[in-house]
Amino acid sequence: MKDVKRPALEGSVAVRDGRRLSFAEYGSRTGPAIVWMHGTPGARRQVPLEARAYAEREGVRIIALDRPGIGSSTPHLYPDIRDWTHDLELVLETLAIDTVRLIGLSGGGPYALAAGAALPDRVHGVAVLGGVAPTRGADAVAGGPIQLAVSLAPVLSVARVPLGVALTQTIRLVRPLAGSALDLYAAVQPAGDKSLLSRPEFKAMFLDDLLNGSRFQTSAPLNDLVLFTRPWGFDAADVVVPVRWWHGDEDHIVPLRHGEHVVGRLPDATLSVIEGESHLGGLGIAEQVIADLLSLGPRRAAAVPG
Repeated sequence: MKDVKRPALEGSVAVRDGRRLSFAEYGSRTGPAIVWMHGTPGARRQVPLEARAYAEREGVRIIALDRPGIGSSTPHLYPDIRDWTHDLELVLETLAIDTVRLIGLSGGGPYALAAGAALPDRVHGVAVLGGVAPTRGADAVAGGPIQLAVSLAPVLSVARVPLGVALTQTIRLVRPLAGSALDLYAAVQPAGDKSLLSRPEFKAMFLDDLLNGSRFQTSAPLNDLVLFTRPWGFDAADVVVPVRWWHGDEDHIVPLRHGEHVVGRLPDATLSVIEGESHLGGLGIAEQVIADLLSLGPRRAAAVPG
């Protein structure tokens, strides 16, 4: 198995209500900052080794941020996804980051878009990799596996805490078999994800994330599912910053038409279809994603006429 270096820095930041959010940092401490939002499930080490190497080589600062209930981040359920951006502001201030770009994979996509809506003065651009689409409101799109979460939303809202405890215990039990479990998962995936998960560097990254990034607790995926089935606290029209969206044309988790729908409703967005790839396809083009994202900006919100 390919060795995975530890992040350059790991720690946690105090946010609202006495809570903390944990993070991992890669690359240069002084370079342009990118906040990387992991998928659902996932944690702060779910950053491709290619992206980490690119950050070191090109002087980019990547901060991978855990959501509440994963790793050492305090468990918490936001009222909506936009509310998360108040915690993000505190993280940026603590880490002395003025302006930032964001990358969101799958379930991290809505959080990255929320930052674009809530913090247009600080966010130069957003990249979304196979992002989840809204299930409520004017931007909602039906279909896909996310509809199961919509159907189970009342149960998830009531039982998410005991379910989270059970999920954490289950993960701890299967950790000794993590490599074999990942192989079994890969075996039943579409060709694109199966190919990516067979590459040593990606298998090593996912195992490192499972065994180290999320080792304390793993209730965040349930919180994500609850929030995805609620109004997000913003509309696509509110995301005025540039958005670059990549989506596999064989995505079996979030259908391509979901990405097409959301991109069509964003004020400044382009969609790049990754041919022959499924849900994790965006991870395989990390260098391109980062390079394109860095080309966006710097920007500032237009001044209000006096």
